[in-house]
Amino acid sequence: MVLPLLFGLLLFTSLGLKKLKERGSGFGEGIRELSKWSWGSIKDSLVVIEVMLIIGFITAAWRISGTITIFVYYGMKVIVPPLFLIIAFLLSCLLSYALGTSFGVAGTLGVIFMALARSGGVDPLITAGVVMSGIYFGDRGSPVSSSANMVAGVTKTDIMENVKLMMKTAALPFGITVVLYAVLSFMHPISHVDTEIVQAFENEFTLSPWGFLPAVLMLLLPLLKVGVIQSISVSILSSVAIAWLVEKVSLIEIIKILFIGYHASGDGLGTILNGGGLCSMLEIAAILVISCAYSGIFTCTDMLRSLLDYLEQCCTKAGRLAVTFFVSVATCFVFCNQTIATLMCNDLLTGPYLSTGGTRQELAIDMENTVIIIVGLIPWCIACSVPLTFFGVGIGALPWAFYMYLVPACWFFTKKRWFLNRAPASKGQHDR
Repeated sequence: MVLPLLFGLLLFTSLGLKKLKERGSGFGEGIRELSKWSWGSIKDSLVVIEVMLIIGFITAAWRISGTITIFVYYGMKVIVPPLFLIIAFLLSCLLSYALGTSFGVAGTLGVIFMALARSGGVDPLITAGVVMSGIYFGDRGSPVSSSANMVAGVTKTDIMENVKLMMKTAALPFGITVVLYAVLSFMHPISHVDTEIVQAFENEFTLSPWGFLPAVLMLLLPLLKVGVIQSISVSILSSVAIAWLVEKVSLIEIIKILFIGYHASGDGLGTILNGGGLCSMLEIAAILVISCAYSGIFTCTDMLRSLLDYLEQCCTKAGRLAVTFFVSVATCFVFCNQTIATLMCNDLLTGPYLSTGGTRQELAIDMENTVIIIVGLIPWCIACSVPLTFFGVGIGALPWAFYMYLVPACWFFTKKRWFLNRAPASKGQHDR
């Protein structure tokens, strides 16, 4: 995505220079003005980039300390035939919330559950839909999720306040999803759990109970009002200590893995843990920087004014949430990427929200309940295609991802409860 975005940036810069020339600015003056506004927009996103890079470290640290492995192993140990699908969903939710990544969980826990489903006679499409729901539970609502931190950063809202609201607004769709998957679980019990996979874990990994500690710290510290960056840092340090003292990995190797990610030496079960590290987040960070430069150009030249005016009218007539939904779908369809779609939604909707009586936090939660989830349901978006590729299934799995449909659907009916009195609506506003 980086090269096309850079080409687009070149085109928008040329258009911006043309517009500034029409206002009487020379070429050099126009370049300086566009650079100033672009840098101002990028500077506002630096804290988000910092969090994303730290998240890259924790995804590698949890691999080398055995944290992900221990979750997967004990999750497999508690599986009973009638509860296979519901355990797959709940464990995917727990691990994705603790780790804050959809791809990381899909490529580890998800791959294992798909192998168990195929060997145990459970429909792979249903299993893939169940795991998709679970991984996006954490991707949407975890305080260490890159998407949640990005939404908080660009909307200038507090991440922990957003997380609290996301948990409250997820209660209804989560509850309905649990019931539906419980029914499916009893209708599609697993015939047996492949003991060879369990044995392979025991042979290939240390499986120390200390592996739970980084996850416990990551889940507990935010509840004690410790900042997100501080919580992640403590979890990383504990992972490094466990990898060094318990797993007997050298400090040089640990530092290497933190930067370039974990890569198993052989072709065994350890390969499911490949990935993570600082380098895995560099492309996302680059996309964020370039997209923020777009935002600066748009603001400097006011080239989106006619579109913003139209969206403001739509917000007044149809409601802010309805407009956010359609803008989310459009940006996901066009840009095929969660990061860009999120930034475009923020650029297009901040002005209309504020001018029609909305708030930045309302926009943040609306985006969390639309674009962040919807992007995982569009087959050609990488947020959908990558997990499905991990699982080895096609788009037939998407109808079974109940949670991803229920979040936006329930939000349409329950939003008034959370935002009815949070900001004075403009005259004639009938926002949902």
